[in-house]
Amino acid sequence: MITAEQLKEIQEREQALRRYLDIDTKIIQLEEEELRTQSPDFWNDPKSAEVQMKIVKELKRWIESYHEVKSATEELELACDFVKEGIVTEEEVDESYNKALKLIEDLELKNMLRNEEDQLGAVLKVNAGAGGTESQDWASMLLRMYQRWSENKGYKTTITNWQDGDDAGIKTATLQIEGDLAYGFLKSENGVHRLVRVSPYNAQGKRMTSFASVFVTPLVDDSIEIEINPANLSWDTFRSSGAGGQNVNKVETGVRLHYMYKDPDSGEEQEIVIENTESRSQMGNRENALRLLRSQLYEIELEKRRAAQAKIESEKKKIEWGSQIRSYVFDDRRVKDHRTNYQTSDVTGVMDGNIDGFIKAYLMQYGGE
Repeated sequence: MITAEQLKEIQEREQALRRYLDIDTKIIQLEEEELRTQSPDFWNDPKSAEVQMKIVKELKRWIESYHEVKSATEELELACDFVKEGIVTEEEVDESYNKALKLIEDLELKNMLRNEEDQLGAVLKVNAGAGGTESQDWASMLLRMYQRWSENKGYKTTITNWQDGDDAGIKTATLQIEGDLAYGFLKSENGVHRLVRVSPYNAQGKRMTSFASVFVTPLVDDSIEIEINPANLSWDTFRSSGAGGQNVNKVETGVRLHYMYKDPDSGEEQEIVIENTESRSQMGNRENALRLLRSQLYEIELEKRRAAQAKIESEKKKIEWGSQIRSYVFDDRRVKDHRTNYQTSDVTGVMDGNIDGFIKAYLMQYGGE
């Protein structure tokens, strides 16, 4: 049975969320934005209309999420009153408390994702580090972890590039994840991931350490204007086959995009290379490669605007000892994030996509930066 202090804390956090999210203003703003969608010529400009509908959808999402919290808090208050009269049990009160607490924590977490890019989907790339088959197998395990996490969130995932490992696993793969706040959550995964286990690929059965890197960028949509200079574009085509199974369809023609990007401030040039082997259609692969290019160019602009992100980029380390953000130690049944010190013994759950604890700990610690 919860205490009076626990009930008071829930009530205070619910009221704090109403203030932080400025719900009263959002309700008025939603009415105004919805009026704009009722104009007879609203859909004459489909692109502007989609941007407007996105604004309406986002306002509704915040308002509805808060109302869920408020409703759960009111149910808890009633349960605490009814338990004294024997109408509900103490166990039912505890259930109401846990429900309200989870909704509040989820909304508090989403409140930290207020940047423009946080609302977007994500492009997640996994690269195997040095270490041959063991590292390549580890890279494929990480990719599966993120696929499972995305499925649990109801996000749509597409493998847009896949390179098989020499004997097992993958050398590199790119996963496109579509859904609200996907980038906001997954930006916490950017970095080097370290695996320690008794390797099935070691004849002596020795404990081995291997590394894989994860790079996450926002998946831009049509509402974000990104300029691409056609003169700086070139293409290669190649025949390829995907991973097979349910992961990705076998493909006939892949494309490799080369783009020479020149920094308008420093004048420095860099080549961006993107491979796409998702579709059987070369045209479809070209279109998606251009979308991924826009995502990378958008990330470059974000780095300029955000000093914190620029600092992170300047401190990128090699995929080796001492640079990992998280360690997965299978034999000791321990997964630990070295940035937040959050850890769990549920190794199986983590590898099946249960990584919300790590994401929340990261956002709670660094979300305000």
